Amino acid sequence: MNIALIGYGKMGKAIEKIALERGHTIVAIVNSESPISEVDLSLADVAIEFTRPELAVDHIKTCIDQKCPIVVGTTAWHEHLSEITDLVNTSNGTFLHASNFSIGVNIFFEINKRLAQLMRGQTDYRACMEEIHHLQKLDAPSGTAITLANGILENNTDYSSWVLGEENAPHTVDGQLGVTSFRSPDVPGTHIIKYTSPVDTITISHEAHNRTGFALGAVIAAEFVFNKKGVFTMNDVLNLSN
Repeated sequence: MNIALIGYGKMGKAIEKIALERGHTIVAIVNSESPISEVDLSLADVAIEFTRPELAVDHIKTCIDQKCPIVVGTTAWHEHLSEITDLVNTSNGTFLHASNFSIGVNIFFEINKRLAQLMRGQTDYRACMEEIHHLQKLDAPSGTAITLANGILENNTDYSSWVLGEENAPHTVDGQLGVTSFRSPDVPGTHIIKYTSPVDTITISHEAHNRTGFALGAVIAAEFVFNKKGVFTMNDVLNLSN
């Protein structure tokens, strides 16, 4: 499979390594020296995009216009998701997006939903979340943390919203889920969810050891969308519940 890399930082290079190991070919690279407007995507079977929130929508639209399927790992642009979904559907295009491509994290999403269901009505417990990432992580909270928070809100009616604190736990009132973001050197990504009562604490967590899991999941996602049309997520790739 011929792959275009949109973004060639640490993630782009990790994706390149795994793609080559799996027998794929890198036919184009988009980066600051070679913007997407100057890159020929015609030879690519799929593009994999990991850049910045302010660039992602333009990259997605360009790929759709050029009939190039695209897998997007950039987060913090999802206010445009409805617009992009409509564009993909009207263009008969191919688009897969995820807040996290790690297989382990996507399983963790499902564990989080199930725990939220079990904790519904357990009013002695208060839920909170922490997410820790490297210093280059620009958005807070992370896209993964937002997905986890929404998973709690959708499955536990005791919570109706989440509120962010950066470096310090936020003040919360009843019905609010506190999410605290920390930035620390050389942390690929850690997410911790706690339900605390006066007598005990229930904790679930996912800790990435490196970027390899994210990169592998992105390549697997690219393999999944090959010769498909439509809008997909990692739930489709891994055959998980929606």
